[in-house]
Amino acid sequence: MNDNDRDAGREARPKRADARRNEQALLEAAAAVFVTSGVEAPIRDIAAKAGVGTATIYRHFPTRADLIVAVYRHQVEALAEAGPTLQATSETPHAALGRWIDLFVDFLVTKHGLAAVLQSDDPCFDPLHSYFLDRLLPVCTQLLDAAAAAGEIRTGQEAYELMRGVGSLCAGAGADPRYNTRHLVELLIAGLRRPH
Repeated sequence: MNDNDRDAGREARPKRADARRNEQALLEAAAAVFVTSGVEAPIRDIAAKAGVGTATIYRHFPTRADLIVAVYRHQVEALAEAGPTLQATSETPHAALGRWIDLFVDFLVTKHGLAAVLQSDDPCFDPLHSYFLDRLLPVCTQLLDAAAAAGEIRTGQEAYELMRGVGSLCAGAGADPRYNTRHLVELLIAGLRRPH
């Protein structure tokens, strides 16, 4: 066995449970710190919030870009996994859609903290938009289709159009205290209702 074979074997091994927990804690702490302090926040702030040392962060994420990409993917995955859960546990398909869109708004507000980096010239961030669409469009489509099949919303609604509209409403938030993103998104979701 040569060194390359040994390295490949090491990479193929699944992470230990405690390492996965540390990584999850780091991703959640980093997301929270990015929202309040931006992506340039000191690594020591993220480590303190996660309750680990800075060396642990660098062991999991050797560069800041690695951490940013991982946070973004982690948040997309959580949002993708929430769709089926909400569909199974909500009173109605429309309620599931509304709750998922609420989580999507939270995600977009967090993502705005990453916006400058995601629009940078660094090629490591290029695949993130496609990843976002590939993971979330099917979830939103499923929620829309279920609400339409239940007769709760108009048929023929496009997930991309809805997500783009919600994104545009979130982009307008800024520092204006009179601009209530969540209220406008609620109006948008209410507007999907089928007239009786």
